[in-house]
Amino acid sequence: MFVDWSRRVGLALASLVILALGACGSSTIESRFIPARLISFGDALSDLGESGSRYTVNDGTSNVWTAQMSLRTGLALARRADGGLSFATAHARVDTTPDALGNASTPSVKQQIDAFVAGNSFTATDLVMVSAGTSDVIAEMRKFTAGTQTGDAVVSAAGQAGRDLGAQVRRLVSSGAQRIVVLGMYNLSRTPWATAISQSDLLLRASQKLNDEFLISVVDLGANVLYVDTALQINLMTANPGSYGFTNAITPVCNSVDAGVGIGIGLGEVNSALCTASTLVATALEYPSYIFADKVYLTPLAAARLGDQAYTKVFSRW
Repeated sequence: MFVDWSRRVGLALASLVILALGACGSSTIESRFIPARLISFGDALSDLGESGSRYTVNDGTSNVWTAQMSLRTGLALARRADGGLSFATAHARVDTTPDALGNASTPSVKQQIDAFVAGNSFTATDLVMVSAGTSDVIAEMRKFTAGTQTGDAVVSAAGQAGRDLGAQVRRLVSSGAQRIVVLGMYNLSRTPWATAISQSDLLLRASQKLNDEFLISVVDLGANVLYVDTALQINLMTANPGSYGFTNAITPVCNSVDAGVGIGIGLGEVNSALCTASTLVATALEYPSYIFADKVYLTPLAAARLGDQAYTKVFSRW
């Protein structure tokens, strides 16, 4: 009873924080924020190809949410490997190494921020974009499926990842970042992965716990932090895809099977980093109507929807 009551209190607090961190403002023309530079930290949802390819259909479009933000704002955003300010790298965990694939060389979000502040400073006209958490849940779920930890331990670890993310966002503010948009982790129970392993309930608990703990940890940062409720957006898109221009919310559109560790959910799985316009289960006309590229990551159009959501919230708020 106590645990259930505590969870309800936590969810209620998180809901209030979403209202505080995601509330739309009414900025006037005189006060409207005009960014001069985009900076990105995070995981595969934001990776512009720092790890080689993007985790979506690699078709040359604006196919991750940060690329869509770049398109909508008209501001350049390039991967760090090309001298740009997109530090996001696929499979990066928040504050833990190795990454979700067991690769110790992948910089965590904390290490990405370390790299930025070592040679750069934030300015009042920067828009900082952050996404993280998915890789932490994937890594913890691998322990669960291997039988080395319980489901409750997965949820607990997800909560810690949420608190760690809050600590890194707080660090960004302390380092001078004035406007930070954080893409909340979407509900992994809505993914083809959850269906395939029959663990929708556990992935729901883990996803909610991570987001809730993050929100509670940054409750006092509403002046500088804008939270985008991606979980709600993906829930709506998968529950009623037709309303958002989609027809398939169940099947991955890519058939690019990776014999290796792929996206971290097992061997021999579809890996969207290997996916191009020639490795699809649908025609060129049909494939934009799919939400998922592989069992975890999104198609270009679905990712663009998240970028549009973030863009609208940023420029309604600031």
